[in-house]
Amino acid sequence: MKAVGYQQSLAISEPASLLDIELATPVAAGHDILVRVAAVSVNPVDTKIRKRVTPAAGEYKVLGWDAAGEVVAVGEQVSRFAPGDRVFYAGALQRQGSNAEYQLVDERIVGKMPANLSFEQAAALPLTALTAWELLFDRLELATPSLKHPKPVLLVTGAAGGVGSILVQLARQLTTVTIVATASRPESQLWVQELGAHYVVNHNQPLIPQLQQLGIQAVSHVASLTQTDQHYAELVQLLAPQGKLALIDDPVGGVDIMPLKQKSISLHWEFMFTRSLFSTPDLLTQHQILTDLSRLIEQGQINTTLKQSFGKINAENLKQAHALLESGKAIGKIVLAGF
Repeated sequence: MKAVGYQQSLAISEPASLLDIELATPVAAGHDILVRVAAVSVNPVDTKIRKRVTPAAGEYKVLGWDAAGEVVAVGEQVSRFAPGDRVFYAGALQRQGSNAEYQLVDERIVGKMPANLSFEQAAALPLTALTAWELLFDRLELATPSLKHPKPVLLVTGAAGGVGSILVQLARQLTTVTIVATASRPESQLWVQELGAHYVVNHNQPLIPQLQQLGIQAVSHVASLTQTDQHYAELVQLLAPQGKLALIDDPVGGVDIMPLKQKSISLHWEFMFTRSLFSTPDLLTQHQILTDLSRLIEQGQINTTLKQSFGKINAENLKQAHALLESGKAIGKIVLAGF
């Protein structure tokens, strides 16, 4: 089968950073389904793994943790899918990725594609939607009413990116919180406004005075999606007593938790791969989230976050996608389709 992989961790400008290769087609067994990949999207995790993880000598690492395609074979323990099903999923960090014609994936982290989306539109969603859903409801517990915050306010930093673009929609459709989103450029501010943010502020300027101008003195919840280290002091100051701070990025130098003590602020990491990485008892939850997401999309409550298509799945086009993500200027999701 055709695939795109690498043998050395290199800057994306290097010719060998991603290569068009041929690999043996894998065989489904156990809980695995074999998917003929139709479309993939690119996420920051792709660029991070490319920079940090070197495969064993002589081996290729295949990236890609978002895909939509068709089931072509199933393992003997599979009970939820059959050949011919159209599916979407984010895969598992420790396995070969979706930048290949065929991929094995555990059925318990797969969902059936929304019937009203194309493969490209569906491929834009799984990783970011799972991250956003888990952050909102498993970490920040925004579906649970609380006397601590009778009128909750959610601040979402970096809301125009892949995770933010779906998180704002989910928060608007499935909760009653007031959503304050941050974005710095006119086009990204308009994007998050259209997705459902009640207010939009500029994260390149101090946040506190901007929120005060909106009449907001404190927020109950924060979804810090990027550059947490740059905003951390302000986020702690903005958070109300007993507030919740959730982050998904890798703050430079880490974060000092001591400023959280006086207000009893809780800190939450959201890492979408935790369930698949450790085969947690609730692994099936990701299948259920994707199933619920499909229903919301088919009902017209949630829209795809596909923003740009970069052509076929090959090394040249994936390099362009990686470069745009690394620039920090991507809006929504980048998708590639076909081989």
